[in-house]
Amino acid sequence: MDQITSLITASLVPNRQRLNFWSKHFSKIPQWMLLEPRAFAWMDRLCETYNGGYWNYYTLSNGGAFIAPDSEDSWAIFNKLNGNSAEISSEAAGIAVCLLNWSHHACRTGSPAMSEHYYRLREFALSHPESSAIMHIID
Repeated sequence: MDQITSLITASLVPNRQRLNFWSKHFSKIPQWMLLEPRAFAWMDRLCETYNGGYWNYYTLSNGGAFIAPDSEDSWAIFNKLNGNSAEISSEAAGIAVCLLNWSHHACRTGSPAMSEHYYRLREFALSHPESSAIMHIID
């Protein structure tokens, strides 16, 4: 029997919907308001040249969500926790940052809903063109 796998797609959240992004996707998760500043902190920790900036919000067709720096530049990422590094796009950097953030938040809060967000994003990351580099960073 052939297995049919559906492609997970990411959609940029329009400016008019950004205000409700966090509460719409994460309000059932304890301490959800810490997710955005912790994503920025993860990026700061992983990327020596990161100095803040505007981030795009994305929703996934499987119900997941993530954020990524709004930049055409690639980012030199180094994870001191595992010694791995990669040069990746802004989208891939955002995915890696959010995977680390979602995972740590799920462990910290014990929230099954946060774990679900992690697995939805991971499923998307596994089909991403930079999947190998993303997984290398979060390993």
